[in-house]
Amino acid sequence: MIFFKRKEEKKLWEKCPNCKNFLYLPELIENLRVCPLCSHHFYLPAKERISSLLRDYKLLFEEVKPSDPLNFKDRKPYKDRLKEAQKKTGVSEALLVAKGYLGEFKVILGAMEFNFIGGSMGTAVGERFLRACELAREEKIPFIVITASGGARMQEGIFSLMQMVRTLIGVKLLKEGGVPYISVLTNPTMGGVSASFAFMGDVILAEPKALIGFAGPRVIEQTIKEKLPEGFQTAEFLQKKGQIDLVVDRRNLKETLIKILKILT
Repeated sequence: MIFFKRKEEKKLWEKCPNCKNFLYLPELIENLRVCPLCSHHFYLPAKERISSLLRDYKLLFEEVKPSDPLNFKDRKPYKDRLKEAQKKTGVSEALLVAKGYLGEFKVILGAMEFNFIGGSMGTAVGERFLRACELAREEKIPFIVITASGGARMQEGIFSLMQMVRTLIGVKLLKEGGVPYISVLTNPTMGGVSASFAFMGDVILAEPKALIGFAGPRVIEQTIKEKLPEGFQTAEFLQKKGQIDLVVDRRNLKETLIKILKILT
């Protein structure tokens, strides 16, 4: 009985990896999973991101499901990995698309779920993104994407890499239609996602200390045999280099997006 109580109590607390304090989990969730003591940003699931920003929303393109075009298998079949990811995260793919209201603005919002096979971009993610762009252009409403991804999905091979082009086609449709496109980069945004639609926003925001880049810092150091600058590939570093417009605390993101939409529209 004592063991059972300790197990239940453990679920109510989360240790902050930055300040090392134990945080009451319900309060942490209410604070958008940002540490109230040191402002460390914990990972925020895609569903919670959407709920924190939109009202009166509905999910779109849920009929677009991931497939296994290569009949891929490593230690286990890719089809089994998909089922496990869907069960673990409660979402159907690594990109959720919703339409709703952000303040007074009707928008389409895409949010990536990193816990779904590393937020990797496969054919279904690319298709959902492209459809979202087409719908945003058709209805003349802004499109906002929140990224959290390790890059392209290796289990889909060349089909996954093709989504880099397809997402850029979607962004081009938005720009040709004069539809605002805002990109919000969170930890991590890497690989094929960072090399495609993530850095194509009219405005590019990022969460504090988010890791953003193509290859990881350890890979780069091992390749060039040199020590990288302190803070390399963090949101703050990239802002100083002019690649990101603004680093925004998650608790201020909704207000910031509304201000940007007032300017862009």
